[in-house]
Amino acid sequence: MMREAVIRAAFVAACIEELVAPKPGNVSVHADGHGMTVADFVRSAEAAAPKLCRCGAALGERILGAVVATRTAVGQNTNLGIVLLSAPLVMAAEQPGRDLQAALRRVLDKADLADTEAVFHAIRHAAPSGLGQASRHDVRGPADVTLTAAMAEAADRDSIARQWTTGFADVFGPGMQTYLDARARWPDPAWAPLGAYLWFLAAFPDSHILRKHGPAVAERIRQDAVLVRRRALAVPDPSAALPELLEWDRALKVSGINPGTSADLTVATILAYRLRHDDEREAE
Repeated sequence: MMREAVIRAAFVAACIEELVAPKPGNVSVHADGHGMTVADFVRSAEAAAPKLCRCGAALGERILGAVVATRTAVGQNTNLGIVLLSAPLVMAAEQPGRDLQAALRRVLDKADLADTEAVFHAIRHAAPSGLGQASRHDVRGPADVTLTAAMAEAADRDSIARQWTTGFADVFGPGMQTYLDARARWPDPAWAPLGAYLWFLAAFPDSHILRKHGPAVAERIRQDAVLVRRRALAVPDPSAALPELLEWDRALKVSGINPGTSADLTVATILAYRLRHDDEREAE
C-alpha cells in the first residue's frame, strides 16, 4: 500500500506540474482555454489516480476506471491521453527492479484482448473530439487483437499510439532529455515542462490538431513551434519569453487549436522522471 500511495502521489504531482508552465494553446495557470480550466485538470487527476494506480489491477481496467471517474468528476474528457500514457508507466513502477522502461515494455507485451476491450470502451466513453473511423480495429467495434497490435495500427497517425509500439521511445529519449536540460539550464524548475512541451510540439505534428484540423494546420503549428522553441531556448531565463508565449497561446485558442497530445506526452515525461526519482530515493 505504501508503494501505491507513492505512485499515486507521483501521478497527481506530474499532472499539476504540467499545468504550471505556460504551454501555448493548452490550459495552464497562465490561461484557461477550450472550455476547460486548471481546476478541471486538477480534479481530473485526483479522480483518476485511485483507479489508475490501484496495485494488482489489469491495464485496461485501470484505464477504463480512470476515464469513467474523470468523466463523473468533471463532465468532459480532460485526460484520456494522459491516462493512456500513464497507466503502463504506473504499472511498470510497481514491478521490482530499477529499469522503468524495461518494466514498461513487459507491461505492454502482456496486454491481452480483455485490456483491448476495456480501452476501446474507455475511448468511446471519453468521446475525444476528432475521433474518426478506422478500417481495421475500430474502437467502436469489438476487440479482435491485442492492445499493442491495435496501437500499432494507429501509430503512424497518433503519437500516443506510437509510444505503445516503441516502448515510449519519445518519452524516455528526447522528451526526457529536453525536460532534464530545462531543469538544469533554467533557474526555476517550474518552467521545465515548457522545454518538453515545445520539443514534442516541434518534433512532429500534434495528433490532436491533426485529427481536428488536418495535416496542413498541424504542420504549420509544428513549424511555428520550431521557431518559438529556438527563441525560448536562446534566453537564460524563459520568463523573458512569456509575452511571446502568451501571445501565441491567445492566437491558438482563438482559432480553437489545442496541442493536447503534446501536453499529454509532457505529463508522461514528468511522470516517468518522478517515478525514476522516487525509485532512486527509495534505493538510497
